[in-house]
Amino acid sequence: MITQQYFDFLSGLKANNDKIWFTENKPQYEKLKSDFEKIVSELINEVSIFEPKVSILKPKDCVFRIYKDVRFSKDKLPYKTNMGAFFVPGGKKSGMAGYYIHIEPGACFLGGGIYMPQPPILKNIRDEVYYNYEEFLKVISEKNFVKYFKTISGSKTTLIPKGFPKDFAGADYLKFKDFTVLHEVKDNFLTDKSALKNTIEIFKAMKPFNDFLNTTFVS
Repeated sequence: MITQQYFDFLSGLKANNDKIWFTENKPQYEKLKSDFEKIVSELINEVSIFEPKVSILKPKDCVFRIYKDVRFSKDKLPYKTNMGAFFVPGGKKSGMAGYYIHIEPGACFLGGGIYMPQPPILKNIRDEVYYNYEEFLKVISEKNFVKYFKTISGSKTTLIPKGFPKDFAGADYLKFKDFTVLHEVKDNFLTDKSALKNTIEIFKAMKPFNDFLNTTFVS
């Protein structure tokens, strides 16, 4: 699915994160970007089998730009040193839970869920966990889910959010500000001939988790 050329380019970019190097190597980047969009198109087709609303997406709806927005960041390096795509109903800006592939030398992973939701969405998710806690536990305890995702990841508050009882059994889950999961993979996981099949298997294991989160959105 992914070739060694992706890792070679991204390693070079990490060592030379400036406009001069990027401009000199831009033809290679454009070729990799074009190839990645074809891979993303394949993934859209596969994901849409169990997530039908994804079927209308185009690669541009899923692929993240390599150019960083440095306006409000202390880190002024101009380029990301990874490539990634997010498969989610409505596209990557919809705010809904979806499926993510991250390509970065030595730091690849497959993940998903909702990252940095807007306050009203976060409140709805917390309500959903609180009022349907047994269902939530069932989702995150399911054998196939635990096989790939040991725990929920994301930033957390120190205290239990206002409006929820402190003695609630799942109070620690309510502290999450992100509801995400990730499964780290070796670089050669993505270059293997079975990469597409294995990626989809992991995404399928994530679907009940995403479904639970997405119940907070109005259809």
